[in-house]
Amino acid sequence: MTEANLTDLQGLLEHITYFNEETGYAIIKVKVSGHKDLVACVGNLIHPTPGEIVAMKGEWTNHEKYGRQFRIVTCETKTPASVYGVQKYLGSGLIKGIGPVMAKRIVGKFGRKTLEIIENKTERLKEIPGIGEGRIAMIRKAWNEQKEIRTVMLFLQTHGVSVGFAAKIFKQYGREAIKIVQENPYRLAADIFGIGFITADRIAEKLGLPKESLVRAEAGLLYVLNQLAEQGHVYVPEPLLIQEAMNILGIEAGLIAAALENLTAARTIAVENRGDPEPRAIYGLPFYLAESQTAARLKVLIAAPKQIRKIDTDKALAWVQEQLAIALAEKQIEAVRTAVENKVMIITGGPGTGKTTIINAILKIYGTVRTKILLAAPTGRAAKKMAEATGWEARTIHRLLEFSPLKGGFQKHEHSPLDCDILIIDEASMIDIMLMNQLLKAVPPRATMILVGDVNQLPSVGPGNVLKDIISAGVAPVVELREIFRQAKESSIIVNAHRINQGLLPEVETTPGSLSDFYFIHQEEAEKVLATVLTMVKERIPKRFHLHAVNDIQVLSPMNRGVVGVTNLNAALQEALNPGEGGISRGGNTFRNRDKVMQIRNNYDKEVFNGDIGRIFHVDAEGQELKVHFDDRFVTYDFSELDELVPAYAVTVHKSQGSEYPAVVIPLLTQHYMMLQRNLVYTAVTRGRKLVVVIGTKKALAIAVKNNKQQQRYSLLKERLQMPAAAR
Repeated sequence: MTEANLTDLQGLLEHITYFNEETGYAIIKVKVSGHKDLVACVGNLIHPTPGEIVAMKGEWTNHEKYGRQFRIVTCETKTPASVYGVQKYLGSGLIKGIGPVMAKRIVGKFGRKTLEIIENKTERLKEIPGIGEGRIAMIRKAWNEQKEIRTVMLFLQTHGVSVGFAAKIFKQYGREAIKIVQENPYRLAADIFGIGFITADRIAEKLGLPKESLVRAEAGLLYVLNQLAEQGHVYVPEPLLIQEAMNILGIEAGLIAAALENLTAARTIAVENRGDPEPRAIYGLPFYLAESQTAARLKVLIAAPKQIRKIDTDKALAWVQEQLAIALAEKQIEAVRTAVENKVMIITGGPGTGKTTIINAILKIYGTVRTKILLAAPTGRAAKKMAEATGWEARTIHRLLEFSPLKGGFQKHEHSPLDCDILIIDEASMIDIMLMNQLLKAVPPRATMILVGDVNQLPSVGPGNVLKDIISAGVAPVVELREIFRQAKESSIIVNAHRINQGLLPEVETTPGSLSDFYFIHQEEAEKVLATVLTMVKERIPKRFHLHAVNDIQVLSPMNRGVVGVTNLNAALQEALNPGEGGISRGGNTFRNRDKVMQIRNNYDKEVFNGDIGRIFHVDAEGQELKVHFDDRFVTYDFSELDELVPAYAVTVHKSQGSEYPAVVIPLLTQHYMMLQRNLVYTAVTRGRKLVVVIGTKKALAIAVKNNKQQQRYSLLKERLQMPAAAR
């Protein structure tokens, strides 16, 4: 339909029924002269605000369910003319510092001149009770930003970017936003969280940048490298990188090779020749430095002399068993002995194999010889669990290394090392190559380092397979614990976790009427699995096991997509456990008071990290912020930061690493085929402390248990550790 054939419609935007920040798609109700009822209008809009005048072009349509609607093709907004419109406009949350109540006061005082007053004479707002200098400054700043944001939004929408990112772009670049985007739209992918290469590429196309440009090829290569890093790879073999880049970018290999050389010369990436027949290894520079430095520093630590007073290991072992009133098993004795006699060692084993007992014995022995001992773990939850199990202070690795965004990163490093003789790290399988490098920078050569973890769990979310690579390299002694102790044998969760790890199906037969801690519920259809998950979480588990539906039960799914993927599960669980109106919608998610949410990126300013789970404490529509209660404190988020949070009634198994929950519910179907791996199911099952419920098919469970083929992660840490000290 041509613009000449479109119908004009103008009116006052009365109410926003729905608005998607990502796409700009909106359903609005408009008061139109000559129409008795509000007119439903649908289409893509730039930051619609109740109270403003919308001048639309479009066509009338009939919706099967909702009846007559106006489909918007183009839309311009104007500031409201009536007193009612101005009040509606100001009270919509558009301006931080002005809510519905304050808007009514302001408009009551200034009437139609209100917007002119805010624009040109903001100091007159002091005439309103409750508005002081601080609030006036906030209103002035927000008003000016809104004007500039709208300009940016208009520009970006014209060039194919979703309106949801406008505020972020403005926040990053300020008044220079349009200029920067015009000069190099690919900067958006690097600078702004949530905007990837695909979006930046779309903008570039709209701006007329040629598909064959070198700047596009360079940005595309970095995008492919980052995509593969997100899959866990530290480096990428050159042929794979070139092929992936050709597939995504649709350009010739020669142009990609030129971009590769440019990026290498600029030291944005690193290239390592591995010698025939192996292809060159291509690294993002930070990953190359992290891997090579991790290997070098670990070798130095292993080779450095032990400076702790010599301990008679046999006497120490006899003494510690007497002190703890226990008889250590053979492998436990081996582990304690190895920890006393070596600089670096690894203890690995599944649940119930006595890792905590070993740590307590080591702490007891070293605690008698005036040593400085530090304990840490990758996540807050893992650190808390470690502290509870040992009675010693345990911190996250980030806190141990004194990460400070204000001071520019980690404050503990080679020039300001940790003051310790013994360092014990739990849940070491979760440590990626970047974090391991930062940790080793700060470990003094004199220290003994003990890594404790379960190598059979999923590897780290970040790049690398650090614990497994160190073990495979054979450069430090490893004690593998396999025996399940008597007390642990009483837990079906632990017994079945070990059966899964051995490639055996879990035992799920239970005596009728008795309470077990491991259940399998057979359901074949995805919709029925979803219904069963909802019933279990909302009713059956809380009633039978006296657990809280939100705080104590965690749904773990192998995937994000599908009927029983995390996205759909969260929508259904939110509706079941925390229904209601209100809240704030961002990025396709609605956040309400009391919602369970997860942080999905490290935010060092707020000291919240990828995987942290909390509950929303308060949503402040007027102040445009919400507060989340994490374990021991409250964290405030501006509405523009909400893409850092997702609902967390259900999370992926990968995101659950390092955490334990009183109860876990695991949907498992053959539609999850790509993710059905032994270490994934093993990791999921070991997250449950008191109860594990698997819902799905035995076929899917059998596929997962039998599939011990783990996805290869490209890493050269093992090889670097095995190189002679003089080799480069």
